[in-house]
Amino acid sequence: MPVIRGSSAGGGTRARQAGFSMIEVLIAMLILAVGLLGFALLQTMSLRFTQSANYRTQAVNLGYDLLDQMRSNRFQAAAYAGAAGASFDVGEVAGCDESRPVGNVTIAASIDRWQCQVVEALGAAASAQVQLVDGEATVTVSWGDQRWDPDDPDAATSFSLVSRL
Repeated sequence: MPVIRGSSAGGGTRARQAGFSMIEVLIAMLILAVGLLGFALLQTMSLRFTQSANYRTQAVNLGYDLLDQMRSNRFQAAAYAGAAGASFDVGEVAGCDESRPVGNVTIAASIDRWQCQVVEALGAAASAQVQLVDGEATVTVSWGDQRWDPDDPDAATSFSLVSRL
């Protein structure tokens, strides 16, 4: 008895379909495209938040640096406070000297160097306020960094550090 393969009820032979249909390929490409777009958005947000974390780290380090300078010079710590000291507003610090003072370094030279470091690390929108009240020093460093806020991306972010000298 002969075996007939591939016959259909209609009497003709028909090959089995192999591969993917065009609609399946298009749906797979659409899913892949949406996934890649989501990954690109994730990478963009990651870069924004990484830069913001870097600014915060710089602000913390600079605040501690100034407090350490004030601690090492406790009897003249008042020279670091207020507008005559290390405090400055946006745009007041310009034309910084990159060299580090050596030898007999004055408080004014240390303050100038610190202010330049703040502006160089945190940008031109940086400012600082230093207060000394009854032996308690407060250093507040502000900079423009709200990258995740589309309405006001340059709004000021502040970090305050309080220590008893």
